[in-house]
Amino acid sequence: MSRLNLNNPSEYPEGFAHYPLYFTPAQQAALIGAVKAGVDTAPFYQPTMPRTGNPLSVVMSNFGPLGWVTDKEGGYRYVSLHPKTGAPWPALPDMLQSLWDDVSGCAAPPEACLINWYREGSKMGLHVDNDERDTRAPVVSVSLGDPAIFRLGGTKRGGPTQCIKLFSGDVVVLGGEARSCYHGVSKVDYGQSALVPKGGRINLTMRRVNPAAH
Repeated sequence: MSRLNLNNPSEYPEGFAHYPLYFTPAQQAALIGAVKAGVDTAPFYQPTMPRTGNPLSVVMSNFGPLGWVTDKEGGYRYVSLHPKTGAPWPALPDMLQSLWDDVSGCAAPPEACLINWYREGSKMGLHVDNDERDTRAPVVSVSLGDPAIFRLGGTKRGGPTQCIKLFSGDVVVLGGEARSCYHGVSKVDYGQSALVPKGGRINLTMRRVNPAAH
C-alpha cells in the first residue's frame, strides 16, 4: 500500500484520505486492461441529466452487481442491467475488491463501481454522492490516465473548495464527514498520459448501495 497523504490533514474534512500513487504503473495497466474487458460486454454510453435530458460530458459504464445510471426518464438510480444492452454489468475486478478491503474500513463488499471516461473537455460539477440507501460506507475512487484537478468543498453547496491534483494511480476515500461533502473535477490535463488507449482519464468509483446484512 502506498503512503497516505498527511500534508496539512486539518485542512481536510474528517474521513477524507488521499493515497498518492497507490497503484504501480504495472497495476494501472492491469486495471485499464480490466476496464477494456468490461466495456466489451458493457459498453460506454452517454448518460443524460434528469428533467433536462442534457448529456453529461463523461461517458459511463459500471462493474459489479449494480450500476449507477442517469437519464431524463428515470433520473439518478442504481440498476442491475446495462440501460442500452439489457445485460448484467461485468464483475468487479479482484484488484478493486482488494483496494476496498484495504482502505474502506467496511467489511461488506462494494455493490457498484462506476466507470467514468473523461475525454477532452470533460469535467464533473460539484455534487454529493447520496443516491445510496446506506451512506455509512465510504466512496473509494481510483484515478487512471491523465491528471485531474479534484475539488473538495464542505457539506453545503456554494462554500469554498480546495483543489487537489490527482495523478494516475492515486486513490481517494470519502468517508465520515467527507462522505457528505461536495466534490467534483474541474479540469483534466488532457494528453499528459498514454495509459488510456484513446486518451483521457478513467475514474473508477466504488460504492456500497444497500445496508449490509448483519
